[in-house]
Amino acid sequence: MNSNVENLPPHIIRQVYKEVSTLTCDPPEGIKIIPNEEDITDVQVSIEGPEGTPYAGGIFRMKLILGKDFPAAPPKGYFLTKIFHPNVSTNGEICVNVLKKDWKAELGIRHVLLTIKCLLIHPNPESALNEEAGRLLLENYEEYASRARLMTEIHAQASSLRGKDPTDPCSSAMVVNGDGPMAKKHAGDRDKKLAAKKKTDKKRALRRL
Repeated sequence: MNSNVENLPPHIIRQVYKEVSTLTCDPPEGIKIIPNEEDITDVQVSIEGPEGTPYAGGIFRMKLILGKDFPAAPPKGYFLTKIFHPNVSTNGEICVNVLKKDWKAELGIRHVLLTIKCLLIHPNPESALNEEAGRLLLENYEEYASRARLMTEIHAQASSLRGKDPTDPCSSAMVVNGDGPMAKKHAGDRDKKLAAKKKTDKKRALRRL
């Protein structure tokens, strides 16, 4: 998808950059912004599956695409992680009223992200893009929850995404001039190698005796 940066007026670009920067350092609970420095109109996000839902324990990647008419027109939302949900189509497109008829220019990106997170807690079968998920939600919740949990386990496992991201500009774990966690890790590796070398040298010395 092509960037819309060149189609947006400078004051809108500044506004978007300011909001994305604020969200990066002070995100809503359970949501993490992954800034795309090359294209500010492509807002990448990860959302933690809310507790008490079939999505709990998963981390879902999604993105908002800000079109050339933003903020007069709402952004488009897509899940990049596969998810079994009534309001998310098989290609990841999200159907939620705040991205359509209820959109107002002053709502902003934070409001959109919170609404999408709420959709994981309270799906809306009346505006289903995934008809099977919508039907199961209404007719057989246990089967719906089982399918959603299975998809979460297969596609949204969070184990590899836990902890601080060293590329996060707001992370205190960011490596500067070779210091920090990565430097300590390498220092630990050096200590282990030195200890092993001393042990080998000692064995050689004993053999000579």
